[in-house]
Amino acid sequence: MRSSRSPVKTHGLTHVALAVRDPQRSLAFYQAVLGVIPVYEQIDFVQAQTPGSRDVLVFERKPRQAGKAGGVVHFGFRLRRPTDIVRALAAIRAAGGTISDHGEFVPGEPYVFFRDPDGYDVEIWYERPTPVDPPSRVRRSVTPRSTRRARAGRRTTGRLR
Repeated sequence: MRSSRSPVKTHGLTHVALAVRDPQRSLAFYQAVLGVIPVYEQIDFVQAQTPGSRDVLVFERKPRQAGKAGGVVHFGFRLRRPTDIVRALAAIRAAGGTISDHGEFVPGEPYVFFRDPDGYDVEIWYERPTPVDPPSRVRRSVTPRSTRRARAGRRTTGRLR
């Protein structure tokens, strides 16, 4: 059945909430592996975000449910560069994660599956850009305004025309 309405536009899947035994321990693990930054904390709850993205991991103290998939097989983080898999492997080991598998899905697309301290299966992988990936961000110029005006043929002092 096709709807005449357009779909809701989002930033994509942006967070996963995990039942954990110790939110601070989980935060420390994911800080060491992915560099997450806590953006909201309570005694039994931590929300952390990966820098430069909208990815959020939520750690909720629920010891009886910790590590149980509940229908979710694993969750993953996509690398920006394939060579970063080496850093990911080292970070996982250093943080105390358990690597369950790593290799390449196809040449040039490396992956690693690992378990976090609560037993969740997590993947870090690189995938070549797909047709539905958002366009690459273009960096804005950091050239001073006066230099940009001069390049555009405008006066660099006084009021703009």
